[in-house]
Amino acid sequence: MKDVLIVGLGLAGISLCERLEAKGKTFDVYTDTSQKSSLVAGGLYNPVILKRFTMAWRADAQMDVAIPFYQQLQTKLGTQLDYKVKVLRRFTSIEEQNTWFEAADKPRLARFLNTHLHKNTNDGIDAPFGYGEVLETGRVATEKLVQLYAKYLEGISALHRTTFLYQDLQMLKDGVAYQGKKYEKVVFAEGFGLKSNPYFNYLPLNGTKGELLTVKIPGLRETSVIKSSVFIIPLEEDVYRIGATYKWKDKTNTPTDAAKEELLEKLEKFLKLPYTVEKHVAGIRPTVTDRRPLVGGHPIYEQLYVLNGFGSRGVLIAPEVSNQLVDAMYGTAQLHPEIDIQRFQNKYVAST
Repeated sequence: MKDVLIVGLGLAGISLCERLEAKGKTFDVYTDTSQKSSLVAGGLYNPVILKRFTMAWRADAQMDVAIPFYQQLQTKLGTQLDYKVKVLRRFTSIEEQNTWFEAADKPRLARFLNTHLHKNTNDGIDAPFGYGEVLETGRVATEKLVQLYAKYLEGISALHRTTFLYQDLQMLKDGVAYQGKKYEKVVFAEGFGLKSNPYFNYLPLNGTKGELLTVKIPGLRETSVIKSSVFIIPLEEDVYRIGATYKWKDKTNTPTDAAKEELLEKLEKFLKLPYTVEKHVAGIRPTVTDRRPLVGGHPIYEQLYVLNGFGSRGVLIAPEVSNQLVDAMYGTAQLHPEIDIQRFQNKYVAST
């Protein structure tokens, strides 16, 4: 018998594996890569909502957990995953500049908002009102992380590259059985795939489609992330990621021409150089109606848990929230009420 069966290997699944391993727990991971959100993510960690100049939910606490977490993963996997990069918010008016400075006076935001106004020095970008700089930011190479972590799990015989079959899961008095193996607990960290999960599909996971482009812009020579109506995220010389869209009706991972046109139209409003599109990807973010993660134990089956609902901020949220879940699973701490799925207990009752 192993301790835990994990379904899903995105940012949630990887964070969970690390927390369990640190506690000396054994586990198997099942993944079929049907969910693309972690694979196509921009990977930025940025504690500030740059549309309104406000702190993202618990972002300061999450930063304190996430940065050491990814540094540890870099050492473990023997490669760079965390790329320190400035995030510059392009101002569109003097009024936006003033709003930035007002936000920087707030105690929690002061740590992250630079009060020095950056003038635009890049002829390839139209930014007459300059930029505000967010501090302590960076980018995690999420696709690289998922691929390398999968290889690590294969090396310890803990990875199963196959679709998890819910009908094969059997409840036992002291755990569960799945295809001839026994486990004490199961954690579903399957992103938008939760919609097909018969144990947790009562939870209000909406899912928001996001599409991103990879473009080549010769001569731009920009090393900072530029946030305007879209992000420009530097990847390598002349290559940038552009994103992202937010669509609530389309629940497929198929890129669309409409999203591509939307992204390019926004990009061209401030980019002054020619470009070529090299790649177009899409994925469904696991978003929730109240914009808080879905974490905790099943109302009836005490062997079953869920770790989900990180939305577009999985890079920041996953390390801290997975830590909370593991502590709750083994009785050393309680979940924060804002993330505990007990808040949707009435939905489970209504679905039965």
